[in-house]
Amino acid sequence: MANASKAKGTAFESALVAYLREHHNPGARRNVQMGRLDIGDIDGYYLHALEAKAEKTITLSSYIAQANKEAVHAGQPYGCAIVKRRMRGTADGYVVRDVATDVRLMNRMRDMEDALQDVAFDRWYALDKQHREAA
Repeated sequence: MANASKAKGTAFESALVAYLREHHNPGARRNVQMGRLDIGDIDGYYLHALEAKAEKTITLSSYIAQANKEAVHAGQPYGCAIVKRRMRGTADGYVVRDVATDVRLMNRMRDMEDALQDVAFDRWYALDKQHREAA
């Protein structure tokens, strides 16, 4: 690859896909770029269009605007950017979304947890315990 910045971005996307496959979704994959109808860099981050960024200068507002636009194109309810933390590994990167998107996500999580508690409290309790212990 002739462009060093593009190579770094591709390497970060590949590392991020490997991380997601191991810890989140074995079906995670890099997307083919589609120009103005782009659907995000990576597919398989549950409910999200994901924009991966590995840049020296971080511009959060443009990352979030891009991720939100790509979420619409991808038919996903949420957009986010995962920003590489300089001199650190993939797991140390930052997941970034605007407050409005985060509030919608937290409202969904709250409502789904309430529904699961109502329908299957023992299942909810076991999952809650599992996730608290993993933190």
